[in-house]
Amino acid sequence: MQGPVQFVVIGSGWRSEFFLRLAQAAPDRLQVLAVVARRQSEAERLSTAWGVRAVGTIEEALALRPEYVVPAVSWPAMPVVTRELVAAGAKVLAETPPAPDLEGLRSLWHDVGASGMVQVAEQYTRMPGHAARLAVVADGVIGDATSVEVASTHLYHAVSLMRGYLGVDTEETVVDARTFTAPLADPMSFDGWRPDARPEPRTTTIATLDFGDGRMGLYDFVDNQWWNPLRARRIVVRGSLGEIVDDEVTRLTPDGPVTSPVVYRRTGVDMNLEGNDVVHASFDGRVVWRNAWVGTRLSEDDLAVADHLVDAGAWARGEAEGPYSLASACQDHALGLAIEESARTRQEVRVAKEPWATEA
Repeated sequence: MQGPVQFVVIGSGWRSEFFLRLAQAAPDRLQVLAVVARRQSEAERLSTAWGVRAVGTIEEALALRPEYVVPAVSWPAMPVVTRELVAAGAKVLAETPPAPDLEGLRSLWHDVGASGMVQVAEQYTRMPGHAARLAVVADGVIGDATSVEVASTHLYHAVSLMRGYLGVDTEETVVDARTFTAPLADPMSFDGWRPDARPEPRTTTIATLDFGDGRMGLYDFVDNQWWNPLRARRIVVRGSLGEIVDDEVTRLTPDGPVTSPVVYRRTGVDMNLEGNDVVHASFDGRVVWRNAWVGTRLSEDDLAVADHLVDAGAWARGEAEGPYSLASACQDHALGLAIEESARTRQEVRVAKEPWATEA
């Protein structure tokens, strides 16, 4: 791309600082023109901490002519701000979810769905491990992907992964979920470590998602699983000729069943002095994912978001398709809401074709 992607961030919460940190790490590729903070104290804090321009209104930010705008605001505010930006002629990279509930999704789609001005910052399929596994699946190594188990992240993020691995669009889906409560120590959260953690009741949600044509997703999430080091992440992708379990790929070959790992080249380990980076992922001697940000020392989640920001820039410049459509994000959240409804009612929930279905 010619020149750094130039964008504006709306909001002063912890999520907005994700984007400010990435721009600070790679100023030659990402540039935050301004951050919108309505409180003067927050504007001063962000400006001092990140060296960015802070303004008090969206109008001031749009006057800087950003290529797109990232609203990092609350769930209720997200559809309101998205509408305002589209009405002002700005391209939007909305946070997840794009609206809090099903009616909100339908209303937002009605108002801006046809505009072509909105993409969504759903980055999970771009994380190194998932991107590498998705490349293996796309190459047909395990045949046709038929089921995915995700025990990693919650609701719409997990649904995004399922749909990505299975190649599911916006098909009618039947969701069946249940919850179970059991004691679990929870020594780490967003607020940091709790060295005196004791087992407390924590809820596990298990759900099946029947996407039709024999394709199934299995959702397994325990409260605070993002942070709890006592609960591993797990991904299982099964296909007609084999399966992937985390980073082990087993498939049928002319010589019989063969298992090969997805291997990551990580620098900064032992006597390697290149700095801490995951450089690439390979499978059977072939690189299937490559870090485009080597030298920034970004975490794997940050790498995924950074890739998403650059691809949103290419979309805003008319050079590429959007990185993640509003229709796809609406479908993810609709299915996530169905998981919660089914768990609450202990009944199946059928998610039929929604207004955005023909556009995903």
